[in-house]
Amino acid sequence: MDYRLLGRSGLKVSALTLGTMTMGGKGVFGMVGNVGVGEARRQIDMCFDAGVNLIDTADIYSTGGSEEIVGEVLGGKRKSDVLIATKVRFPMGDGPNDAGLSRHHIVAGCEASLKRLRRDVIDLYQVHEWDGLTPLEETIEALDTLIRHGKVRYVGCSNYSAWHVMKALWVAGAAHRQRFVSQQIHYTLQAREAENELIPLSIDQGLGVLVWSPLAGGLLSGKHRRDRKAPEGSRQLAGWDEPPIHDEARLWTIVDALVEIADARGVSGAQIALAWLLGRPAVTSVIIGARNEKQLADNLNAASLELTEAERAKLNKVSAPPLQYPYWHQLQTAKDRLGKADLSLLGPHL
Repeated sequence: MDYRLLGRSGLKVSALTLGTMTMGGKGVFGMVGNVGVGEARRQIDMCFDAGVNLIDTADIYSTGGSEEIVGEVLGGKRKSDVLIATKVRFPMGDGPNDAGLSRHHIVAGCEASLKRLRRDVIDLYQVHEWDGLTPLEETIEALDTLIRHGKVRYVGCSNYSAWHVMKALWVAGAAHRQRFVSQQIHYTLQAREAENELIPLSIDQGLGVLVWSPLAGGLLSGKHRRDRKAPEGSRQLAGWDEPPIHDEARLWTIVDALVEIADARGVSGAQIALAWLLGRPAVTSVIIGARNEKQLADNLNAASLELTEAERAKLNKVSAPPLQYPYWHQLQTAKDRLGKADLSLLGPHL
């Protein structure tokens, strides 16, 4: 297992992270999975054996159920052996202050997560989504207070646009408060929008990148094909609609390419899709989740899979979206003065 620094911090995290959205099975999250304590215990042990040292969860997953399962399973583990990341933002009750990124909700959410996780401190506390109603100064101050009080070690964001992230970093810097060390984003062969702004921003600002749903909800597992029905038990059949598919023909072209490479290697399409991500600029760790041990074991094998330059070139070609403005214009008129962050997007086009 490879270990990578999380952004500008000195914290090393494994290249693969165990995601726990499949744990709990309450409400809409039952569409994703229904992993109970026993199965969760086996999955976590498998990850430890493979060298995974980061577990990612969120208070909203099964309305606290995921955190409770993680807390129960880890109750007997040495806390120094595992890092816990969780999130706050979404509604955890019906009250007017039971959601958002106000000081009230962040502090209350942290205390509730600590109880469910049975821990004294959260290693990485992430704001789960943008809140356009709460001043960023209030959000950043609340997160900084949690760090100073020893309840949180590092903070990050998730699902922010680039200007959201940059504004948050500026607010933190101007007030001399702790800045985000990472962002958690959706990024796959099928959805490469993050390369326009979020990946260059991460390179420029020294942010770690954690990738959620790296197999596009299973669409890039190799089990979904243009001429086959969705596999029994898949998220799509269950009604889960993330991520959206904007171009189905392009999706199947990508799947055809990764399956061709996978078959030639004697591995799964999922491993190829994960290995592609692990080699992308700025990516720190890829979050894998599983409904069962077989899926998890397969995904874990991606940590040791190295793609050739030819294989990467093939996947890049079939999945590359067209350059949007202002990037196509920069390619034509600014290519003599491009920096490292610019080149993460424009370099392959030069």
